[in-house]
Amino acid sequence: MNVWEIILGIVMILVSLVLIGIILLQQGHRAGVNGAISGAADTFLSKNKARTVNAKLARLTKYGVIVFFVLVLVAGIISLNK
Repeated sequence: MNVWEIILGIVMILVSLVLIGIILLQQGHRAGVNGAISGAADTFLSKNKARTVNAKLARLTKYGVIVFFVLVLVAGIISLNK
């Protein structure tokens, strides 16, 4: 193993741990009677939906997954060139 493979492996582990933390911080979507009643209120209050903590965590999750996917592709390319 060369130095770049070790660094890439450490970065992949760190990104995966951050992703796990971000996903665990997100609130789950609850269905049922409570969800049916609050459906009308959601349409009225959804104009600020992009600024909520959940929306920011969802955005961070998307970017984190993209970074992790690129890291995995780079690791695959490095391993194929050996």
